[in-house]
Amino acid sequence: MSNNTDNQNNLPDSYPEVESFEDLEISQQILKGIFSYGFERPSPIQRKAINPVLAGRDVIAQAQSGMGKTATFCIGTLGLVDQQLNEIQACVLVHTRELALQIDTVFRHIGKFTDLRINLSVKGISPRENMDALRGINCSKPHVVIGTPGRMLDMIRKNALNTEFVKILVFDEADELLTEGFIEQTQTIVHSMPSSVQIALFSATMSPEFFSITNKFMRNPVNILIKTDELTLEGIQQYYIDCEKNEYKFDTLCDIFSVLVVNQSIIYCNSQKIVEYLNNKLEASNFTVSFIHGGLTSQERELTMSEFRKGKTKVLLTTDLLGRGIDVQQVSVVINYDIPSKVESYIHRIGRSGRYGRKGVAINFLTYYDKKRMTNIEQYYNTELQPLPADIGSLVTN
Repeated sequence: MSNNTDNQNNLPDSYPEVESFEDLEISQQILKGIFSYGFERPSPIQRKAINPVLAGRDVIAQAQSGMGKTATFCIGTLGLVDQQLNEIQACVLVHTRELALQIDTVFRHIGKFTDLRINLSVKGISPRENMDALRGINCSKPHVVIGTPGRMLDMIRKNALNTEFVKILVFDEADELLTEGFIEQTQTIVHSMPSSVQIALFSATMSPEFFSITNKFMRNPVNILIKTDELTLEGIQQYYIDCEKNEYKFDTLCDIFSVLVVNQSIIYCNSQKIVEYLNNKLEASNFTVSFIHGGLTSQERELTMSEFRKGKTKVLLTTDLLGRGIDVQQVSVVINYDIPSKVESYIHRIGRSGRYGRKGVAINFLTYYDKKRMTNIEQYYNTELQPLPADIGSLVTN
């Protein structure tokens, strides 16, 4: 793929904001899917970003977690796909299987009144089954492929995923896909696409390094960005508890759950070892909990997330595997059992509560060693955490 900007230089840098989904130039079938999925009016990112995607522009779009990024690129992508053409026309790249499954659900819901065909290219699906589906053996080819870098690249190299007709390549949690762990695969995928392919990048956080990388393969993108000090999520109350030492965290957690009644909560730890330790301790104290991390198999992770979404478990323990993009509507409390080591991870974690239009609570457990880290987070997001009040039982109303 070339970085040819000749035809892009005279295009507008901004597009009219969408006040109503009916104003979009999309089919009635897609519009029906939007409303049946429960959307009533566009969120801020949807108002600004759907039109440039539909216009075929490269886009870099930033928004807080829970503000509707997935539906933004889903609606835009659906509007670009020619459903009569039996070819792969869109690829959506994500960094985890869990996020791919969630995006697949959104596409299927919003596109359920269309003839759209979707393929998942992720670990846990046999490579042979994956190849047959992409090649259209015993079925029609998919229009949209949603996958992780390793599997998608494998399918391209095996000539199963034909990129010849791909119009748009979407990155969700794009900053993660451009980090050291994924950058080589991601760049190879980009270069396998037609030179005319439209690229749309979505994320909540974007570093200076992020933009130096994207400059190499994007063509005069429409930038829809927010300032760092505007990233703190409205509707989420942020508190801290000074636990002093790691040994005191567990008793503190039990105290919180004894007085705080919540629908569901997610507890973040900085390692798989701590997740499993905490799971064993909570189960021994008769709490109904589940846990998920990268050390589990795809099937184990999928089963755990399914049961948590259905409300069969109220507390989910996890590493930063679930720090990005996972939308569980009933989560009202996020607890950082460990303060995240990366300042950018904080906004992704607490964004699991207070999804668009709802309220949530984030509680951070501090030790003596975390205070500098917490100060850095406050300065980065221009926010100030408050001590957890004594009457914490009134914080969350279900």
